[in-house]
Amino acid sequence: MFADLRLRLRALFQRAQMEQELENELRFHLDRETEKHVRAGMSLADARRRARLEFGGVERIKDDVRDARGVGALDRVTQDLRYAARMLRARPGFTAAIVLTLGLGIGANAAMFGIIDRLLFRAPKYLIAPERVHRVFVSYIWDAQPRTERSIEYVRYTNLSAWTNAFDVTAVAAYRNLAVGTGDAAREMPVAVTSASFFDLFSAHPVIGRWFSREEDKPPMGTTVAVISYPYWQLTYAGSPNVLGRTLQIDRRIYTIVGVAPPGFVGITDQSSPAAFIPASAFAGSRNANYDHEYGWSWLDMFARRKETVPVTAANAELSTAYARTWDSEREASGSSGVTSRDAQARAFAAPVQLSRGPDAGPESKVASWVMAVAAIVLLIACANVANLLLARAVARRREIALRLALGVTRWRLIQQLLTETMLLAALGAIAGVAFAQWGGAALRTLILRDAEVSPVVQDPRTLLFVAGAALIVAVLTGLAPALQAAQADVAGTLKAGAREGTYHRSRLRTALLLFQGAFSLVLLVGAGLFMRSLANVRAERLGYDVDAVVYAEGVDRGVNLTDAAARALIQRLQDAARSTPGVTSASLTISVPFWSSEGRGAPKVPGRDSLSRLGRFMLQAGSPSYFETLGTRILRGRSFTESDNERAPPVALVSETMARVVWPGQDALGKVMRIGTDTMPYMTVIGVVEDIRSRDIRGDREFTYYMPIAQYNARYGDARPAFFIRTSGNAADFAPVLQRRMQREMPGASYIRAMPLRSLVAPQEQSWQFGATMFVAFGGLALVLAAIGLYSVVTYAVAQRVHELGVRIALGADVGDVVRLVLRQGVLFALGGIAIGSAIAIVAARAVQPLLYRESAYDIVVYGAVAALLLTVAVIATLRPALWATRVNPTEALRSD
Repeated sequence: MFADLRLRLRALFQRAQMEQELENELRFHLDRETEKHVRAGMSLADARRRARLEFGGVERIKDDVRDARGVGALDRVTQDLRYAARMLRARPGFTAAIVLTLGLGIGANAAMFGIIDRLLFRAPKYLIAPERVHRVFVSYIWDAQPRTERSIEYVRYTNLSAWTNAFDVTAVAAYRNLAVGTGDAAREMPVAVTSASFFDLFSAHPVIGRWFSREEDKPPMGTTVAVISYPYWQLTYAGSPNVLGRTLQIDRRIYTIVGVAPPGFVGITDQSSPAAFIPASAFAGSRNANYDHEYGWSWLDMFARRKETVPVTAANAELSTAYARTWDSEREASGSSGVTSRDAQARAFAAPVQLSRGPDAGPESKVASWVMAVAAIVLLIACANVANLLLARAVARRREIALRLALGVTRWRLIQQLLTETMLLAALGAIAGVAFAQWGGAALRTLILRDAEVSPVVQDPRTLLFVAGAALIVAVLTGLAPALQAAQADVAGTLKAGAREGTYHRSRLRTALLLFQGAFSLVLLVGAGLFMRSLANVRAERLGYDVDAVVYAEGVDRGVNLTDAAARALIQRLQDAARSTPGVTSASLTISVPFWSSEGRGAPKVPGRDSLSRLGRFMLQAGSPSYFETLGTRILRGRSFTESDNERAPPVALVSETMARVVWPGQDALGKVMRIGTDTMPYMTVIGVVEDIRSRDIRGDREFTYYMPIAQYNARYGDARPAFFIRTSGNAADFAPVLQRRMQREMPGASYIRAMPLRSLVAPQEQSWQFGATMFVAFGGLALVLAAIGLYSVVTYAVAQRVHELGVRIALGADVGDVVRLVLRQGVLFALGGIAIGSAIAIVAARAVQPLLYRESAYDIVVYGAVAALLLTVAVIATLRPALWATRVNPTEALRSD
């Protein structure tokens, strides 16, 4: 076996030497045969002739030997590639059209694969045994509503770690935007707050220095040490090895740099590379002195790696038992007689580390999966287009193929050669596809993976492997049918027909491919129309406040300690600074922000009503007297807060419209009373009803919201942080940096102002529809162009093949209109067939698409009609040029060529 392997390797890599040895060996045997015949009395010439006849064909023997060595197939492939390259160079227009078509189809799929792979399948870099590493989720019933969350408290993490044996590593991490640096160099950047055990999940080692240790991550205050990321090291310290031991302010504390993470190490996150990794105890100790023994502050994601011998079901059972214990421990620690773990159905479970595969997956991942299917359809349309072109070309090459078959080429050998041509085209299309994906993939990643670090396509082996596989599939899909059709040629009939073989040959396969292109183009364009209308509906939806004119600004103290009086004075100065900024019409304090932060005090208590918590989620908001004016929330009945509604005045409140209707059905809410908290708290009188707002889920039900004057809120719960809504006279995005600079002048020490347009907080809620609309329009438009090109090619080919027939028609008196209608009729029939089939497919798929739409029916007749009209128009345009060309056929020349 080894001797045979060595022989084959020599034949492959020492080709010239092996060929010379074969030549010498054959010459030796011929010479011996010749000598034998000369000794028998033959002349030298006759002896040589007799020896060759007895020996057989030398070239045939060489081919047999090459086949035995395994290089014969390589010779045939090389020969086929050279022939294919010559054929493609001879028809540059044809080649360019196919390469461009395949490049667009493969490129779209490569770009989408990179995103889907990153969202659903690819494990974080350096992660050890990713199939055994999980993100821990908890679920329970609260306020009669089932909830599933991934954020837990630090003390609950330590409980779950101590009370389970199914895992060899447990860890926590939280990625937060924190101020990094000092002075003018300070910037808000993502920072990874992790336990020391977090690094045990990975095989990564710091470039220089070390990770922080468990001793440095010991509660309550930890040690202020940090490991900076590789990009931050390069950008801020120019990769200096002297960075170890330097200090860096992160959030409220000064940290000492003890290491630099390796390139590409981000932990487990969909965000960009964090600036630094800091101990969870060091961060939490500066925010909450009781974080390590009190429940209530849920801010950490927990990760766990199962032991090899423990199945997921057993791990989940342990987690649920431990979580139920923590639930009851929380009740005992708080002295509460609240819901038990059994009544709350409290459980915990291990899910994939990728958020898009877990129960917390957003609509973006579902839309991305649909768009991946859309990209695959675009590739199939491209394949159908190319297959149609190759079928037409195979018909044009009938005489050449028949002649080669007549000269002795086997049909299997012919199929191999034709498939080699297709393979070469697919390879060129794959190269073009990588270029398109490299260029267009950045735009796709911006839509879905805005903050994540994604490798360029040319540096991603997984995506390149996908492209190679796609190219192979494309080659088979596009080349097999034309090759088989060509190999079935009637040799005698084709050669006998000669130049007369120019009549039009109808092909059911070409017709089916063309109908396929039209049908799925309609499906994609219907999807584009539905998502565009959904996006328009989302943006037209009244959220209960004005989005584009409002800036949200908040002060971040960064460890600056102020007395209560100084803090109140700072808030007043900040509010005055905002109001005095040119272009600002009003400003108001707030305690929560839609889609950013919320204040949940639970359902209020109303005389004569049982617990309201079963009705849904109640949210508390508080603001200055100008709150509703600033935010643009309309007061439907009653009045707003006034300056007289201070801490000494009777408690008052406003409620949302839905809350007023549900809590006091059939009654006027004005004048009704309610209270928050225990029975000792005073009642608040409802003085106004305002429109509903959306602050948590743009698709969810209307929320129950009630409002307090900020002065009465501060008197009851302590002074609120400096957070403001600021109404501007123009686009809030233009005012945000101006307000940030103006208000920053009032901030003491290292504290700073964070200012952002309210639109930037709402925009992520619209992302799934924006992405769906963008990608369906892009891919639907691409599919339409490909279908138009395919229709144009087929009709043009048909006209070229029907020159003789058209010449006869014109000679017999057909006018220009008759010829144009004849050709246009063919294109219109193809379009109508595609519309009928595509509409049926779209209607079948509508039920699956419906949950992704917003206030839009998946059966919208307007969308279907508009898309059908568009497809029909494009078909007429694509067919018109061949139709006009048909009218210029010279009947004399057409008949003479016969």
